[in-house]
Amino acid sequence: MTRLDAYLNRIGIARPSELDAAGLLAVQAAHRQAIPFENIDVRLRQAIPTESQAVFDKLVTQRRGGFCFEHNRLLSDMLAAMGMANRVLLARVTFGDPPALPPLTHCLLLVTLPDGQRMIADGGFGGTYCPPLPLADGAEATSGDGARHRLTQIGAPGTLPGEWLLERMGPPETSDGRGRDHAAWEQQYAFELADTAPADLVMGSHFASTHPSARHVNCHVASRVLPDGFVSLLERQFSRYRAGHPVERREVADVAEYRDLLAREIGVDLPVETLDRLPLWAGAD
Repeated sequence: MTRLDAYLNRIGIARPSELDAAGLLAVQAAHRQAIPFENIDVRLRQAIPTESQAVFDKLVTQRRGGFCFEHNRLLSDMLAAMGMANRVLLARVTFGDPPALPPLTHCLLLVTLPDGQRMIADGGFGGTYCPPLPLADGAEATSGDGARHRLTQIGAPGTLPGEWLLERMGPPETSDGRGRDHAAWEQQYAFELADTAPADLVMGSHFASTHPSARHVNCHVASRVLPDGFVSLLERQFSRYRAGHPVERREVADVAEYRDLLAREIGVDLPVETLDRLPLWAGAD
């Protein structure tokens, strides 16, 4: 079995018959619905891989999840294997209105389809889910959870916070806790189209997984995109949102319940002994 075959089996779809926007959408949606976003290794102070084979082994062979640098490394490699040329871009996450301009701690993909159309794709933004968008000022898309997404050109190349801004308007319940208002556009992240070197991705991943100010160093997040919603474990709070259904929320009582929800709802099956080492349980009765 090739790596691409194993990946397609992991995300549960056949290889797209057309290398077009619809095919890209199908792959990215299946990726996010099958492979969870989770920062368990960050919270356990384990190294986060950015090399292709190490990421493949973790997310596909071991059936784990990961954060943006892992997800988009894998998605980039697999799209390239299908014939969709792409490269990795770096972004500044402005979701949740940080008090200062954040560093380049997120990544996404610029995909060039065989017909020449350029699109952004993102298999690893844990805060929300955005379908692929054409790289065009004012481009919009609606995701299955009912949220709208908009891409705006906001500056010249090399200016801060970036040349392009991704925004979202939708149910706050379909976010990782940072979403606020259904009826207002909220910034997600800003980016530009500059080339990146492998060392840039290593540096961004290292900061995001080790710096004392980084979000993933300070909170526990595990989530999975649903075709019509979002399910998450944020600290000890479990929530599930599906369009047209009441939001389900509850506090997780202990590590045994956390393990059950993580395996059954998110798709990450780890032993209690591993999860019990998370800072989440420090000081718990």
